[in-house]
Amino acid sequence: MSHFAKVENGIVTEILVAEQDYINSGAVGDPSLWIQTSYNTYGGIHYAPNTRTPDDGVALRKNYAMIGGTYDIDKDVFLYPKPYRSWVLNETTCLWEAPIQKPNDGIEESEYHFYQWNEENLSWDLIEKQKP
Repeated sequence: MSHFAKVENGIVTEILVAEQDYINSGAVGDPSLWIQTSYNTYGGIHYAPNTRTPDDGVALRKNYAMIGGTYDIDKDVFLYPKPYRSWVLNETTCLWEAPIQKPNDGIEESEYHFYQWNEENLSWDLIEKQKP
């Protein structure tokens, strides 16, 4: 079984798990609207299932499709919605990035410091700081 994204006018409107033959049969409408996507692909890297460990799998179309995201037919990639007006697309990973790098306090952010993008000031704001 594979994952397929239905793309209408460049926008992902639906995702389903099916066999290619099922898509080709027309059972879900026009087969040309359905594009295969990989659940284990993010930022141009394929990850082993349920581990978030990069493996040698094929990183299909840079990212797993997301309903409301887009499909760029020229680049043959899925893109997530742009989170902020100022963010720019990293052409290598096809992920949106802030115009300035998130602060690095020398410790794992996920454990102690949490930042949020401030679009008005174009900066990262510390929203929570916990003791290690």
